[in-house]
Amino acid sequence: MVLNEDLIKDLIKSDNWKYKKKSIIRNFKFNSYMDGIKFVNEIAELAENKNHHPDIQIGWCNVELSITSHDLGGVTNQCVEFANEIELI
Repeated sequence: MVLNEDLIKDLIKSDNWKYKKKSIIRNFKFNSYMDGIKFVNEIAELAENKNHHPDIQIGWCNVELSITSHDLGGVTNQCVEFANEIELI
């Protein structure tokens, strides 16, 4: 089930995630490019285990994650749970 923006804000545990274009998006900053790459590798492992894959944009000391359900066309409980797990990394 696709969630509405208000419910997403209630369920997500960090104010750093923003709802935009039927996705939840967060930007992560790192001290080095390689720190960002290590983070992406951890996210990739988690994504494979959950079979839920975010869109990842990598920049200099910066990683942006965008999570949505491509099948359902919006943010689901699984998306929010995934975002909350990422907060623990």
